[in-house]
Amino acid sequence: MERTPEQVLEEARALIADAKSEDDFESARIKYLGRNGEVTALLKSMGQIPAEERKEYGKVANAVKQEITELINGGKARALAESRAAKLMSERIDVSEPGTDIPFGALHPITQTIDEISRIFIGLGYSITEGPEADTVFHNFDALNAAPNHPSRDLSDTFYITEDTLLRTQTSPVQVRTLMSSEPPIKVISPGRCFRADTPDATHSPMFHQVEGLLVDEGVTMADLKGTLDAFAKRMFGSGVATKFRPHFFPFTEPSAEMDMSCFVCGGEGCRVCKGSGWIEILGCGMVHPNVLKVGGLDTERYTGFAFGMGVERIAMLKHGIDDIRLFYENDVRFIGQFA
Repeated sequence: MERTPEQVLEEARALIADAKSEDDFESARIKYLGRNGEVTALLKSMGQIPAEERKEYGKVANAVKQEITELINGGKARALAESRAAKLMSERIDVSEPGTDIPFGALHPITQTIDEISRIFIGLGYSITEGPEADTVFHNFDALNAAPNHPSRDLSDTFYITEDTLLRTQTSPVQVRTLMSSEPPIKVISPGRCFRADTPDATHSPMFHQVEGLLVDEGVTMADLKGTLDAFAKRMFGSGVATKFRPHFFPFTEPSAEMDMSCFVCGGEGCRVCKGSGWIEILGCGMVHPNVLKVGGLDTERYTGFAFGMGVERIAMLKHGIDDIRLFYENDVRFIGQFA
């Protein structure tokens, strides 16, 4: 004998009451409301019910279907809410817990030093210009008034690519290119890499960086050069440093000088950094040689200029107390991280 709607409803209530998960409620839906479900079977059996009882039977069967549907939908909604709540709790992040320390990178000290030097000269009205690292013998030597027998032209000092091209030994070729392509007033610095056939040691590297400067205009004197470089030294190493200039020789400047500054560590008293002298050699400079100005097609009776060049590694080593240039190129993050 088939079960009555009331019996089906009583059983469904008990089954749904025990259901916990969405899958349990879905199984109950299939069992009672699916195509072959028990409530569906009740409705299909109405044709076997006597005509006088059919209306009441249909009314009860539909009421059973309605209640079971509501019980299943309500239970499924609660199960879904509970599941989401449990998931949120399990994936919750405790923001009061100490976070994981994520190491941050740092600009390389050479990059930091170039940026600092550049900011100082930009503040003095200079612009930045660059040139090729592989250049011609003309730009690297001939145009810079270097004699044919100059020692730096030798294969033991310079990396030649062909007879006429080489890896630049200084950033001065950028000055030549600027003179040939620009009209005065010219006021530029040229930072970049240079290459010389040096054996690596604590103070030498076959690849290094320079920042060179060039100013050409009417009425430029040695006093302008000294004032500019004194201002640079004070901005770079502190307002207390003093500067002095010693005669020197460079083929592309005349007169030429080496600039020293008082030791910023000991104040000129003498220490390990300045080797007891109280002074530190920092860069080379001079008034641009007329032969170099002529390469740019300039009237040497009208225009004069000065130039200077400094090694970036030397500036960085002095500023940060680094005693070996090779440390810059060993790619040790422990070393670079100190400059973050």
